[in-house]
Amino acid sequence: MDTAEMRILLAHSEMIRANIANLGPFGVQAAKNTLTELARAVVLGRLDDTETRFAPALAEAAKNLANRLLNDPELSVAMLARELNVSVRTLQRSFASSGDSISSYIRNRRLEGARLELAKPHAQLSISEIAARWQFADSSHFIRSFRKRYSQTPSEYARSNNFPIGQGGEIRPEG
Repeated sequence: MDTAEMRILLAHSEMIRANIANLGPFGVQAAKNTLTELARAVVLGRLDDTETRFAPALAEAAKNLANRLLNDPELSVAMLARELNVSVRTLQRSFASSGDSISSYIRNRRLEGARLELAKPHAQLSISEIAARWQFADSSHFIRSFRKRYSQTPSEYARSNNFPIGQGGEIRPEG
């Protein structure tokens, strides 16, 4: 059963499993109550948009789904909300408690993917190709976002990893 409700239930269950040892008695009870409510939502086939207890599980499910779709040009807040069967506003509220927005989460994950790609010694892609692969509208937008996040341009980052930039903008490993 691959419904939005089930994905949220599974994400929340995993989050509880990973953190159960660190929870106090009230945390265990809250986790149990939320898990019960999520299971009820799976059975009913819907989530209650006004229920704030689901916010961490919903945010986690959205992150998991976004991570799987980072290279998809259709990835958006609206797409995630549709896939998770909640409103865009409910999804945005679920991220509010973490101090991050969904859009910035996606952008930061894409920047991290691009940074890792720039660090690969065998990569021979241009900055423009890396920008396109990670769904940035154009290389100048990618370069500005990269510099803001990592305090250096993608070319500077590649050079700092001993990968010279070719005349066509491609990253060439030395040797």
